[in-house]
Amino acid sequence: MRMMNEFEAQVLSDLNVLKSQMNSLVGDGNGGRITELERRMDRHEQNWQRAKGFLAAFSVLFAVIEVAFEAWLRR
Repeated sequence: MRMMNEFEAQVLSDLNVLKSQMNSLVGDGNGGRITELERRMDRHEQNWQRAKGFLAAFSVLFAVIEVAFEAWLRR
């Protein structure tokens, strides 16, 4: 079996670094940064939907109060 030259050793070293970076990014079965970003995006979307629901409910309530006030003024 022949010995590795400098180029081959550098390629193997770079592949090892790439592998560790991919494990950090994607995870090694326990989740990585991408999984954490997906969780954060899910929480953000959930909070956004709650805010939109609150604003919709508030606008309906405000419309009902406005109609009641207008009816009260017309009497």
